[in-house]
Amino acid sequence: MNRDLDAIRREYLQGGLRRRDLPADPLDLFHRWQAQAVEAGLIDPTAMVLATVDGAGRPSQRIVLLKGVDATGFVFYTNLASRKGRELATNPQVGLLFPWHLLERQVKVRGKAEYLTPAESARYFASRPRDSQLAAWASRQSEPIPSRDTLIDRLDRIRERYVDCEVPLPEFWGGIRVKPEEIEFWQGGAMRLHDRFRYTRGAHGWQYTRLAP
Repeated sequence: MNRDLDAIRREYLQGGLRRRDLPADPLDLFHRWQAQAVEAGLIDPTAMVLATVDGAGRPSQRIVLLKGVDATGFVFYTNLASRKGRELATNPQVGLLFPWHLLERQVKVRGKAEYLTPAESARYFASRPRDSQLAAWASRQSEPIPSRDTLIDRLDRIRERYVDCEVPLPEFWGGIRVKPEEIEFWQGGAMRLHDRFRYTRGAHGWQYTRLAP
């Protein structure tokens, strides 16, 4: 029963975020928080929620893993024929959310997605474990399948196909870079007076402002 859900609450007391803590470049703060999430032993510290919209404006979310971040943006890899891939092709405007609950932190990113080059995707694909490479070929991501056995049968056939050679990059698989336009940092605070700062990229670089919680 869900009758007691409204009674679940806690205080956020781990720390605050002040203007003196903010660097000129939000990616410097992101790198610091990301490193702290790894050091804290969080499960899947690179997990992020990716939000896309379809042609009718209906949203869809899923968790993907961050595989790189630098001045050019946030990188992940996926099946480009999947639902997310099709929606990105229709509308490249996306949102990312890093939910670091144990640190009482969130980072929100809004930006535009662009494709990595085939060479960039191939370099990363070659670094994946062989079973992951084979699974990328076997799974027609987001398509209905009659059973798990169907998926396992596909994997077995793919494994036989490439038994004596390297697994090539699938033509339907690749990397996406999200070029950030806004980055918001949220740090939990006592009495629900959370600290929020939103960076916005403008013609003269990044500017930030404090937001009410």
